[in-house]
Amino acid sequence: MPEQKPMTGLFLADGSLALREDLPHPERPGEVLVQVRKVGVCSTDLALARGYMGFQGVPGHEFVGVASNGPFAGQRVVGEINAACGQCDWCARDLGRHCPERTVLGILNRSGAFAERLSLPAENLHPVPPEIDDDTAVFLEPLAAAFEITEQVSLSSHRRALVAGDGRLGLLCAKVLALHGLDVVVAGHHPERAELLPKNATIEKDLLDGKPRGRPFDLAVEATGKPEVLAQLVPWVQPRGTIVLKTTAERPAPLDLAPVVVDEITLVGSRCGQFPPAIEAIRSGQVSVAGMVAARYPLSESPAAFQRASQGGLLKVLVDVST
Repeated sequence: MPEQKPMTGLFLADGSLALREDLPHPERPGEVLVQVRKVGVCSTDLALARGYMGFQGVPGHEFVGVASNGPFAGQRVVGEINAACGQCDWCARDLGRHCPERTVLGILNRSGAFAERLSLPAENLHPVPPEIDDDTAVFLEPLAAAFEITEQVSLSSHRRALVAGDGRLGLLCAKVLALHGLDVVVAGHHPERAELLPKNATIEKDLLDGKPRGRPFDLAVEATGKPEVLAQLVPWVQPRGTIVLKTTAERPAPLDLAPVVVDEITLVGSRCGQFPPAIEAIRSGQVSVAGMVAARYPLSESPAAFQRASQGGLLKVLVDVST
């Protein structure tokens, strides 16, 4: 392969974001080089910019691009973000997302998507059907994370769900739970966003600030990223109910475990998910992300995109790398 030129991208170092034009070529031996088209600003990206995990490098993991080589050469692709070793016991159990030697796109020891190119193993990539446009494809990674709940929790045994957070991930989780027949209440601050949800999902403003009227929910999902919210959810969940933790928090979560034990509440940590269910849900029209893009920036203005996203009060900020 001919020597590749340096690339342009957003680089995070010592808490500072800067656009650079001298970034090294990201391809790794045996992997697929992807020409990035669009990438979304995620809450994890914002946390990394604040110093979470001490990450330095190119952030970004919600992307769509075109594969330059490998089995999907010339096709639009999205990618699972955990690149596993493929040799350990966890990988043998098809749990590469928990491989102790894994790298994570734009998060852990791997250059991410806020750049002209990225590199991932071929097994991480999924072709994007023609029915799904680039804007929508950027949502496939967080939607896959929302679908992870369906693999970990038997939704057929739950009827009413509470989702804490009406941001990007909270809305996607609500859509997935509603798709599976649950009545969903989202505790948030933006009741106007209820128009983005299906009929069996609603938003109640500042719900968690009040006292629960009984124990109305048998399932709750924490999607705010605020560690104190976990304790707020416990009194809303019925005995033997389930609380799913969908976000990592930058600070420890204070929690009195006595009610969890007394009420036999199950706590489920939930992270990344499989892409095929998310892709099919979008392709078939079962889940829509229409109306969730709030702002767009070219790569040359990506620091401004981060600044805008960090101000809160809006949904997805996209960066167009291909222009």
